[in-house]
Amino acid sequence: MTKLIRILIVFCLIFPPIIHAKTNTSSVKIAFIRDGYLWVKMDDKEVKITKEKGTYNYPPQWSFDGKMLLYQKEVAGNIIDPKGTSNELWIYDVATKKHRKIFYDGSNPKWSPTENIVAFSAGGILNISNLKHFYNIALGVSDYAWQPDGKGFIESSSASIRPDGWTHPILYTISIEGYQNRNFSTNNAKKLFVIPKEIGKDDVKIISIDVGSFTYSPNKQWIAFVVFPTASWSMDSDMLCVISVDGKNFEVIDELNQEAILKWSFTENLLGYIAGGGRIVFGFKNKDLKVTGIPANQTVILTPKNYAEMGFTWVDNTSLIVSRVPETEWSDDANKRPKPVLYLLSLTDSKQIQITRPPKGQGDFTPIFLPSINKITWTRKSDLVSSKGDLWVADPNGDHARVWVHDIWLGMYDFFPSQ
Repeated sequence: MTKLIRILIVFCLIFPPIIHAKTNTSSVKIAFIRDGYLWVKMDDKEVKITKEKGTYNYPPQWSFDGKMLLYQKEVAGNIIDPKGTSNELWIYDVATKKHRKIFYDGSNPKWSPTENIVAFSAGGILNISNLKHFYNIALGVSDYAWQPDGKGFIESSSASIRPDGWTHPILYTISIEGYQNRNFSTNNAKKLFVIPKEIGKDDVKIISIDVGSFTYSPNKQWIAFVVFPTASWSMDSDMLCVISVDGKNFEVIDELNQEAILKWSFTENLLGYIAGGGRIVFGFKNKDLKVTGIPANQTVILTPKNYAEMGFTWVDNTSLIVSRVPETEWSDDANKRPKPVLYLLSLTDSKQIQITRPPKGQGDFTPIFLPSINKITWTRKSDLVSSKGDLWVADPNGDHARVWVHDIWLGMYDFFPSQ
């Protein structure tokens, strides 16, 4: 083996995310909303799969095997108020190209992580559809998430107001074992933890009213979630918490605002999140990317002074990509608001490298890393409040950047595979 070959091998081992062959994006399916229609992009070809223009207020979701697509469509009228609206739940079968309505008015639908069944809420009731029939699973549900093995749920019941004040929000686990062959019963619900009426971090305290945004750690032993106060208060100050799956260990981690993002790393119990209270209209400030190891609770702050973060994604267990702006006061003039760019960060050293340079008047938002093709994606648009932009794709270091999907509705798209 020559000296040059040995050097190249070492170089590739040290920098695996950066040096690699150009990857074909055709192996990834994208479902997205454009101009009121549902589209899919498969084998690098775009196909409009709905014939009539509609209102979609929830992102489409690929099933765990990528064979079906779940979407929620708003329609006029409901069983209580003909002047109101309903959220119909639909399934699109990729092979047959057929659409099927599975429920007339549901919300917050989520595929099982292990089979093609769908959970959804309707009037505070958690239900399951096997795509032929639906089944009532639990009452009084505020938010929920599937357990990683698909055998049940973690769910929350919100606090209620009484003459002597607010009650506690409560966490439950729900088993779905044999749900198709039993009558509805509350016996499948087990109380996991009662959230204290007031929680906080340092000198910031909130009243605990509601709980949501559940996400499991890579080793499936911890659950991260957010505790919310009353609606208007929640716009400015929520609390990120974690709890062990047995309910014995509960910790308040940090303060967030309502638009904050939290994501576990891929295989380590490292919880990333954008900390800091206050909504953006109070200024692009106090939004720091932090990573906390669970359960050790050792926290690293990755945002330099005088900057604020708009979004982030993990690339691997030691690196992340953020959408970052200089700290700036809010302006009603969109042209005066800062436009974010993407940076590649390392947990193992202080390197922070700018990887995108959008043209004047454009910003790079919502980075999402796709491990299956080792690519970073993001949306490029003119302003924070713009509802659509272009979906871009590039290598993790920003090389080979190109538009993947034009005029995509932001936050209204999904990838398969996503991991």
